Amino acid sequence: MNMMRTAILAAGTLLATIGSAHAEWPKDRPIQMIVAFAPGGSTDVMARAMQPYLEKELGADIVIENRPGASGEIAYTALAKAKPDGYTFSYINTPGFLSMQVQRKLGYDPKTIKPIARIVDDPAAIAVPAASEIKTIAQFIEAAKAKPGAVSFGSSGIGTDDHLAIIILGAETGTKMTHIPFNGAGETRTAILGAQVTGGGLNVSEFGGNDTSGLRMINTFGKERSPQLPDVPTAIESGFNVEMTSERGIAAPREVPAEIADRFAAAVKATLDNPEFQKQAKQMALPLAYLSGPDWEKEMPTRLARFQKIWDTTPWVQQ
Repeated sequence: MNMMRTAILAAGTLLATIGSAHAEWPKDRPIQMIVAFAPGGSTDVMARAMQPYLEKELGADIVIENRPGASGEIAYTALAKAKPDGYTFSYINTPGFLSMQVQRKLGYDPKTIKPIARIVDDPAAIAVPAASEIKTIAQFIEAAKAKPGAVSFGSSGIGTDDHLAIIILGAETGTKMTHIPFNGAGETRTAILGAQVTGGGLNVSEFGGNDTSGLRMINTFGKERSPQLPDVPTAIESGFNVEMTSERGIAAPREVPAEIADRFAAAVKATLDNPEFQKQAKQMALPLAYLSGPDWEKEMPTRLARFQKIWDTTPWVQQ
């Protein structure tokens, strides 16, 4: 009986200690936030804009670490293998997070990653140098048909939303373009500005929230015109049935304690509800679209099935 009582007391002490540790989170060290793309892209810029607000909400320092490469797989692998102690989170981007699951064997199990909250839903778009003779998506297609393979298109990586959009567009119109993947939108933007590519993929926030001199956005791939760029037509209204957006949010290792995940999600929601951040987000042309982690995760199987269909029916991987 005494042994049983001792065991029960010991278990109770252990649970109290664990509960206390969670209650004190995140007091003892900074929180690492991984960004899967190079500095200067939309995810990186968003992460740094949110950083001070999240720090205030959580009462902790946040350290942002860029780990670009393999269209996000390097960052997601690091997240999946991190201790689930509430001190490592990562921004994740779909469709890349989902599309890579159907295009290759990964170095991590996607099931070990837990979505915490979606932040934005940002339409992909085509941008060209301002001096380009191409002014519409129809002209872009005409140029590609005139010289198959001569028209080049820069993207932020294999399987990203801009890559998928241009490949679907090529399949829809029977055109062939040369795909040039970069490590992020910042590099893509530089390539477009330098006319190193005919055009490239930039999301609405990457165009509307920056100095647009030297660039012309000829269309977006949203379902309808973006409030951030009301004068830019969609591909759909221009007669091309292509829709593609980039969702960006935050994730953690799957086994992170529920109370930590919930508190972080609450901090994200409080940040997005903050009038000062909303003002900043408007200036950055960020299309805020909050979803809780569970709600966002519920939507992912549908998108994953869509990308599986694209993989099975469209030869984008060869491009």
